[in-house]
Amino acid sequence: MKKGDIRKFEIEGYAYEGKGISKISDEENTEKKFVVFVNGSYPGDTVEAQIIKKKKSYADAKTLNVITKSDKRTEPVCSYFGTCGGCKQQDLKYSEQLFYKQEQVKDIFQRIGGFQHLVMEPIVASENIIYYRNKLEFSFADRRWLTKAEIGDDASINDRNFALGFHIPRIFDKVLDIHECFLQSKISNDILNFTREFFKNRETPIYSTKTHEGYLRNLVIKQSQHANDLMVNLVTSDENDDLMKQYSSELRNRFPEISTIINNINQKKSQVAYFLEAV
Repeated sequence: MKKGDIRKFEIEGYAYEGKGISKISDEENTEKKFVVFVNGSYPGDTVEAQIIKKKKSYADAKTLNVITKSDKRTEPVCSYFGTCGGCKQQDLKYSEQLFYKQEQVKDIFQRIGGFQHLVMEPIVASENIIYYRNKLEFSFADRRWLTKAEIGDDASINDRNFALGFHIPRIFDKVLDIHECFLQSKISNDILNFTREFFKNRETPIYSTKTHEGYLRNLVIKQSQHANDLMVNLVTSDENDDLMKQYSSELRNRFPEISTIINNINQKKSQVAYFLEAV
């Protein structure tokens, strides 16, 4: 087995965040099992996967095709699942997520911590499987990550230089344009899309980490689960009072639920926002 090989794996265990475990006989010692962590798989799956990293005692692989689906799977609710990288196991039934999380905690205490005879209470399931977070941070980018479908229809892409959404894992200069995220409330999606169109229609420049020029950097939405507090924080590279007042005015008119609007100014090259003023 070497990097780049494509093989069929039967998944018999689970590690974390969408990584199934397949154990095969070691090529040098048939009595010893060689562990392969297969990203995008769950126990009960049979998958075709490609080796992306090979070590002495284990390997990492990514699923290319699910041959036989596990009964632990479910359909993800988000159309960006598998590309965004924010939700690692949305296609795993919630009851199974709880089971494997409890097994991981038990393993940490017993195998790593050395504790024995533990009494573990079952995990209490959340009432909200979606729309449960109180804060999301979106990034602006002047280079939009294109999906496979968009690449196949390249002629129709006319907005590749404006994106507001999430960075793809290990990609720092491009952003996947997000129009709907199921982590926060529905109103946060509306604010996200309003913000995109407001600045996009005005051709507002986006800050570039390469040239260190541009205005827009981040959009942070924070919403209380127990009070009627909703904060919108626009992170920019410098001040633009007129533009910010227009944005604040239209934002309040469109979303009277908003209690606070903040403009953070980040003049540093790093992606860290510093509080400056409330509008």
